[in-house]
Amino acid sequence: MDTLPQRISELKRRRNAVILAHNYQPDEIQAIADFTGDSLELSRACAQIESDVIVFCGVWFMAETAAILNPGKTVLIPDPAAGCPMADMLTGEQLRTFKAEHPGAKVVCYVNSTAEVKAESDICCTSANALAVVRSLGDAEVIFVPDRHLGGYTAEKLGKPLILWPGFCPTHQRIAVAEIAALRAAHPGAPVLVHPECAKPVRDAADHVLSTGQMCRHVTRAAERVFIIGTEMGILYRLRTENPDKVFLPVNDRLLCPNMKKISLEKVLWSLEDLQHRVTVEAAISARARQAIEAMLKLE
Repeated sequence: MDTLPQRISELKRRRNAVILAHNYQPDEIQAIADFTGDSLELSRACAQIESDVIVFCGVWFMAETAAILNPGKTVLIPDPAAGCPMADMLTGEQLRTFKAEHPGAKVVCYVNSTAEVKAESDICCTSANALAVVRSLGDAEVIFVPDRHLGGYTAEKLGKPLILWPGFCPTHQRIAVAEIAALRAAHPGAPVLVHPECAKPVRDAADHVLSTGQMCRHVTRAAERVFIIGTEMGILYRLRTENPDKVFLPVNDRLLCPNMKKISLEKVLWSLEDLQHRVTVEAAISARARQAIEAMLKLE
């Protein structure tokens, strides 16, 4: 009897499909993906896909981005309930009101946002390129949405005040400085890597503040053998797979995003069998959101 991965592989071939997975997806999903990456890596991949069908294993805003960048393709998300609490913290209407309070300001929108919010923005960014994106706007006043922590980190690094929306990632809020200190004491010399979605005290307690893709590249080059990791635990699969001779310790066992864990092998199979659940974006919103995404990609 064929295994689920074998059945998925055969259906993928028949559908001329590609499977993309975020670094926070369950291990078994990352194992069958054609491409695994962080938001920036996945955005780049989406812009270059030639397959007819894209199965996006991530959360809704990521699949929306794929649909925006591939208007002629079928974009599927295996579980349409896989949302993002941070993205839900800002609507297009709220952003329009916020913009009216700061006339003339440029809007930088973290990709962890809805298509409607992207459509109201001048340029998108990811945690990997937020500094470059804001720097590209020169001396302009900048509104940064929706993550106050990534925005605060960007402002600190550039020495530039930003107007921040008070959004945040609930998963990255679960890291305590005391937990980092305890792990440092137990593993002397092990560097601490955290995501810029973490609060400032956590970032200040770390050795490196990096996107998940940057974490993967950093540990491969680093001389150390043991690393303390402060981001969603799905990243451990890729870190351990690419670096089998190194040890990766999560800051705690609560760093699990329930939305990122909603997709299963069965749901990927059903998605390919029935071409469900299709992700579409209203044409007018898609066109404007695409401008903001492509403005980001042009900086690369």
